[in-house]
Amino acid sequence: MNEVADTDATRERGIDALVRWVALAGGLLLIAVASMVVVSVTLRSSLFGQAGVPGDFELVQMITAICAFAFLPLCQLRRGNIFVDTFTMKFPPRLNRIIDATWDVVYGLAMVLIAWRLGVGAMSAYVSGENSMVLRLPAFWPVTICAVLASLVAIVCFVTAVRRTKGQQ
Repeated sequence: MNEVADTDATRERGIDALVRWVALAGGLLLIAVASMVVVSVTLRSSLFGQAGVPGDFELVQMITAICAFAFLPLCQLRRGNIFVDTFTMKFPPRLNRIIDATWDVVYGLAMVLIAWRLGVGAMSAYVSGENSMVLRLPAFWPVTICAVLASLVAIVCFVTAVRRTKGQQ
């Protein structure tokens, strides 16, 4: 029995650590893209009069999408999503935990659907050889990364649902 509890605790710590590292990577990517925008705008200024960073808007689009999905698992794990509890405030704590766990499962199922459709879109972009307009970057890479991150969000939703039913969160 202790071995099962130890395995579950190790798995939960692993998911928590993975989610934190993914959010940190998203933050570093966001800092990098913000720095690139500063450089691009500075190059376009009257002081330098150059064209800026080629394809900066493509990189901003791709990286911003990846960063948004990178932050969602940590937000879910920390219960940082917005929720309205106007009608449930007076319910017993156990019932509130069940309601919250149910919504975690619904959110997880929605993220499974999103991950699936992103995966289909990534495969379609790969098969068609779709590239970005300026930099000619393969379009399937950011979509694939977002699909994997959406899958991670779904996993975290199911983990938080289980934790809520056990009264751990």
